[in-house]
Amino acid sequence: MMKLNNKENLLIILGPTAIGKSDVAINVAQKINGEIISADSMQIYKYMDIGTAKVKPEEMRGIPHYLIDIVYPDEEFTVADFKHEAEKYISEINNKNKLPIVVGGTGLYINSLVYELKFTKVKSNPDLRQNLNELAEKYGNNYIYNKLCKIDSISAKRINPNDRKRIIRALEIYYETGKPMSYFNNNFRKESNKYNLIMIGLNTDRKLLYSRIEKRIDEMINRGLIDEVKNLLNMGYNKNLTSMQAIGYKEIISYLEGEIELSEAINILKRNTRRFAKRQLTWFRRDNRIKWIDIKDFKDIDDIGNYIFSYVNKILAQD
Repeated sequence: MMKLNNKENLLIILGPTAIGKSDVAINVAQKINGEIISADSMQIYKYMDIGTAKVKPEEMRGIPHYLIDIVYPDEEFTVADFKHEAEKYISEINNKNKLPIVVGGTGLYINSLVYELKFTKVKSNPDLRQNLNELAEKYGNNYIYNKLCKIDSISAKRINPNDRKRIIRALEIYYETGKPMSYFNNNFRKESNKYNLIMIGLNTDRKLLYSRIEKRIDEMINRGLIDEVKNLLNMGYNKNLTSMQAIGYKEIISYLEGEIELSEAINILKRNTRRFAKRQLTWFRRDNRIKWIDIKDFKDIDDIGNYIFSYVNKILAQD
């Protein structure tokens, strides 16, 4: 695929959870000679397949997928790590005259590619991270989150109080530099000009989206989500790990520990996933470069794929 202005081509397909991003991306990749890079902060983990809605090998239809199953649930993987790995694959795919298609709903991962996020250059401090993790283990995530609120309220508003990994990263940046993450992040809306960039957002009306979410969760339970969580715990992965605090895992752990009934765990999981989808949409809607399409305006996935294929070719054909 020809490069324009000597810049690399990049297609990003994003949207809320359960909207169908993976299926659409595979369809597009087949039509356009593309390869897929996952931008999902949970699909990076091995052994966490059902709860992350990870695409099965047989569903990939021969399309190479990258950044799936690359770390263990107790390993660290930062936004900077994602940016480094994703940019490497984007270049490799372009060099094969194919189109890299970044697919996912993790806003910070996607922003690391399309904005100038300078805070990723601040090096990590393992001793400090261990100390903050120990504080969170002893006193709870809210303890370190409150620390962040006092020193960097702007970043705190952007981070979920249960997202220990990102809370610790924000605190680390402050303690290492003396300046809050929001200081380094003041170019948050400075658009990167590195790629011939096309961003497609998939969405639909709230009622249909929520119906898709509930159906997906029911399927996860039927496919064995409870056993998947049991196996992770039996393998020794602590329930307080960032990976195990993810939506779909923490709710089932509460059930397995006898805190709530299964029906309540499923209802909470559905509620938390709906809220997550709402946050994703709020995040993405701030970027006016995204071309939004409503999935219900199309007959099926192939119809959506044909539309995106034509749209991408039209854009990349322009000088």
